Amino acid sequence: MGRSRLARGTVGRRFTLLYAAIFLASGAALLLLVNVFAAVKNTEPVPGQVPSAQTDLAAAQQQIHRLQEQLAQAESAQARRLLVGSLVALAVLAAASLLAGRLLAVRVLRPLRTITAATRNITADDLDRRLAVTGPEDEVKDLADTIDDLLARLEASFAAQRRFAADASHELRTPLATMRARLDVALAKPQPPPPQTVALAQRLRTDLDTVDHLLDGLLILARVQHGAFGDGATVRLDQVAEQALAARGPDIAARELAVDTTGLRPAPVEGSQALLSRLVGNLVDNAVAHNRDGGRIRVATSGGDPAGLVVESDGPVLEQAQVEQLGRPFRRLGAARTGSGGGSGLGLAIVAAVAQAHGGSLELRARPEGGLLATVTFAADRGGAA
Repeated sequence: MGRSRLARGTVGRRFTLLYAAIFLASGAALLLLVNVFAAVKNTEPVPGQVPSAQTDLAAAQQQIHRLQEQLAQAESAQARRLLVGSLVALAVLAAASLLAGRLLAVRVLRPLRTITAATRNITADDLDRRLAVTGPEDEVKDLADTIDDLLARLEASFAAQRRFAADASHELRTPLATMRARLDVALAKPQPPPPQTVALAQRLRTDLDTVDHLLDGLLILARVQHGAFGDGATVRLDQVAEQALAARGPDIAARELAVDTTGLRPAPVEGSQALLSRLVGNLVDNAVAHNRDGGRIRVATSGGDPAGLVVESDGPVLEQAQVEQLGRPFRRLGAARTGSGGGSGLGLAIVAAVAQAHGGSLELRARPEGGLLATVTFAADRGGAA
């Protein structure tokens, strides 16, 4: 498909027309010269029969005039035949010029098509591949070498970011675990600690949980954005949604939220079980945390191509321009989204990244009556993307 698109490309058409115009102009000039030379009348005297002394002078002049008319008619007929033949030759030459121009254009652009096809097949997971074009040191090889150098720099950058994500998972969690252990040791002494110390320890533990949650979100976001997952499987979004709602059952009951799951349909998606579960869980968490007491949550899934997930919730009236920014990291709206909820501002950003990594997209819309409508759509070729 890529090669056929290149064959219809603008550059190919320009080369074809350029070569055809050159050939056609050369042929037209040649035929023009032939017709010009053929149009030049022959001024040499026409040999005729020399009249004898007995031949009347008037008869001789009449004979000469008749011969001149016949010669003019022959020249006119020859000129017409030459013109018709030239027009036919010009038409044949035009068709041959287009064919020759197309063949030359394809031949000239063949290395560029090879480079484009090879570059298109290189993804973030195989940046170690190179074009390795061989041949003379010309502009095409210089372009291929430049692309190889760019791929080498991208590979080094992606490798460094993946190493950072892996190292940060250990280096940043260890101090958090150490601080939790020290708090537990301080509270577990034989003598009861003062009430102020207990309150401070509880606040510190809450802050540590928030930092741990933020760190977990950042690591997942980095992992998804760099494609560092290989646990591919067939995941049923409808089943994952039911599990997510069951896990949030106590919070849903505490806020007296009505849950509508009548729209759940079998929706298999090829991808990572852990990441897709996180996607659904974040959407459900967002619907519960930013809903109003006694509100409503609607969760629906659809199978086929494309598969989809819809999570709709009540809540305050939001502006669409601000809602569209919620898919970016650390974007929250209003005091309800920055206060006691303990959110990190990464929930919907992780949803958007996971959806994109699986060949899908996240769409957020503010409901006119208040609340949010989140729709995740997985493209038809999501299996290849995952």
